[in-house]
Order: sequence, then C-alpha cells, then structure tokens
Amino acid sequence: MSVLTREVLESSTLADLHALAGELAVDGFRRLRREDLVDTIIERRGGSADGEESGSGRKRRRRGGRRDEDSTTETTDAVASDDDRDEDSGRRRRGGRGGRGERDGRGDREPRGEGGRGDREPRGDRDGGRDRREGEEDGPTVEGVIGVTANGSAILKAKDGTEVYVSAGQVRRCELVDGDRVSGPTRPARRSERFPSLVRVETINGSSAEETSTGAKYEELEAVRPSELLAITSEDPTVAAIAWLTPLGRGSRAVIVGPHAAGKSEAIRRLAVGLKGIDDLELLPVLAGARPEELGDWQADGLEPIVSLDLSSGPEQRSKAIDDAVDRGRRVAARGGHAVVLIDTLDGLGEGAARRVLAAARRLKDGGSLTIIATREHPVGGESTVIRLDRHLTSTGRFPALDLAASGTLRPELLVGDEGAAAIAAARAELVA
Repeated sequence: MSVLTREVLESSTLADLHALAGELAVDGFRRLRREDLVDTIIERRGGSADGEESGSGRKRRRRGGRRDEDSTTETTDAVASDDDRDEDSGRRRRGGRGGRGERDGRGDREPRGEGGRGDREPRGDRDGGRDRREGEEDGPTVEGVIGVTANGSAILKAKDGTEVYVSAGQVRRCELVDGDRVSGPTRPARRSERFPSLVRVETINGSSAEETSTGAKYEELEAVRPSELLAITSEDPTVAAIAWLTPLGRGSRAVIVGPHAAGKSEAIRRLAVGLKGIDDLELLPVLAGARPEELGDWQADGLEPIVSLDLSSGPEQRSKAIDDAVDRGRRVAARGGHAVVLIDTLDGLGEGAARRVLAAARRLKDGGSLTIIATREHPVGGESTVIRLDRHLTSTGRFPALDLAASGTLRPELLVGDEGAAAIAAARAELVA
C-alpha cells in the first residue's frame, strides 16, 4: 500500500493531480504549476494518516480498475498541459493577469471609453459624466467649442488649448453638435486617461443647459421678418454706407455682389470687424476659396475663421465647410442665441446649393436668429439685402464703393422705422442723381 507522499505526487500525472485538487476544493488549481500544486495538495491534506490512506486507496483503484490509463499517461499529461496553457492564455487575454476574469466573472474586457481609449464611454460617465469619487470636488470650470467624435463622445477645446473629454451620454442628453460652445466643471484625468473630463454641462452657447433643448427641428420653428437692427459701427466708408443705406437685421440674408476686383473680400472682412463689436453675436466666418494671404488679414483684425480653404479646394470640400458652419449657426439660433455666418465666397457652388445656404437664415419668432452674409459675383435670389460694389469706384479709390441703384434692403422700415426708411430713400435718390 503506497502512501500519498511528495514522491508519489510528483510522479503522478497532471490530470491525476488536478482531479485530487478538485476533490480537495483547491481554488484556481489549473493555474498552478506542478510543483506549487503538489505543495498545495500536501498542505491541504496536512500529512494526516487518514488522508494518506485515502490517497493510497485511490492509487490502488486507478491501478486495478483502469490499467489502460498507465499506457496513456504521457499522452494524457501532454493534452492536459496543452489545455491548461490554452485556458490560461485565453484567461490572460480576457481577464488580465492573475485570472481576474475568472474571479469576478467580468475581467477587464470592457474598454475604457475616453477619446482615443476605445469606443465605449467610462461607466461613470453614462450618467452625465458625474463619475466623481466620494469626496472628490469639482475642478476648474472650462469653456470651449465642442467637436463630436465618431463614437458619439466629444472633445471640448478651450481657447487656451486645453482639451476636455465629454461623454457620449452628455452629448446625447444635451443634443450637442459640432461647434456648440459649452462650459462646465471638470475633474483631472485619471490613470490611463488622456484628457480631463467634463463633470457636467452647465451652459450651451451662453444659455443654461436646462433651458436650451428646444425639442423641435430648426426648420419647424416659426420664422418672422427681421425687425431688430444690427447696429454696425465702422470708420470704413464702405461699411458705414452699408450700415446706413442697406441696413442688416438679425436673420437677414445678405449677399455682397460685384465683379472680380470690386473689393468683396475686403468689404466682408471689414463688415465682420464692425459686427465683432456687438456683444451677443457669435461670428462664424468661413473662407471658402480665399487667397492664402487673406487668412492673415482676418487674423490681424482679431478674427479667426472657423475654417479656411484656399483656392485649390474643390466644390465638395467648400460645400461641406459652408454646410457645417450653417448647421452650427442653426443650433445657436434654435437655442435662443444669435449667430452670423460670413462666407467668402459662394462662387463655385451651384445655384441650388447657394440658395439652400441662404435659405437657412431667419429670425425665429420665439428664439434666436441666424444671419448669413456671403460674397458672390451675382445675386442668388431670395436675398433680403443685396449689396452691390462698383469695381470702377474701387479701382479709382473712391469710397464708399456702393452701386446704390442696384443695392437695397427689403422692408427697411422694419429695421429703422418709417422715418429712417424715408431718410434712406431720400439719400439714395440724391446720391444716385
């Protein structure tokens, strides 16, 4: 009768050791090496006489009742070892080191969901990003423009260059889109996170996040005629003449037209400088097919186009850039804000595409407004204001360079009153004559 000694255990097959470990309820025995498994079995049995007898009896039963097993010992051992390695390898892939996946039934299989860290959002961020740990206070408040990623989350970019992760849950709940200006408190980046995270959205485009959801599409909101004047002030004679003789309102559709070298790009840039002085306007300049040096001119005036495409850009690229800016303006208006999209130029887009862009401008009855001002060689159709520049006046340095006979605003009395409209008519008649 053999006793269950270390020598006996060490000479046993791995399958026998696993069977014995299972009987002894050894946790995770398949992950143990042979030597560790032998030590664990001896420790569990405690070297008692009862255990040894039980073990020797088991050996006798194996030798007497399953003699053919000895002939396949090597094969069984090899198969068991291969199975073990495969299982351990799979467990490492699924649950990380130490078999965590087996212990908690879940492992590390869920990828982290911050920008650049996987497509799923962090578990804590599913409730609006409020994944603060107990006792953790809100961090500094940041404000910046949202850029939505392919997986539904977003990155907030502040003016100082700081980038903050915004969870997909917050994006959905607050109906955030590219270009929304958002502010809220943050928390620092944790281990393996690339960016700090937004704890909650407090404001969207300058309004409380709780008040900005309209629940209706922009196109379904009732529009009214522009009746609030954009009080533009400028020392530039052409811009001053535009503000006086062809007044613009919140929700206007305006096109600055004229032949090549009439000064359209210069006029819209200087007009943007005048609009910059109006506090509650969000300016969204788009340079679509501009000369490369014109970007520097805008920046020198303290204006940063949201996109700048040079002359080499194609129609599709220009159309997408303009549509993105208009969509951003729609969202601002639907939430009660006032946006002005300035486009230089609509040339290169088809007639239908250009009209579609202008058609988006409007004043909402109970909300904000989207004003669109664009340059083009010829009127599009449907404008509320046409500003035609005279190339002859521009080329000879005579300003203002407006062609008053071909310029004008529909229903100017809604913007400047009856007396103002009469004064404009009298001035136009005198200047044209």
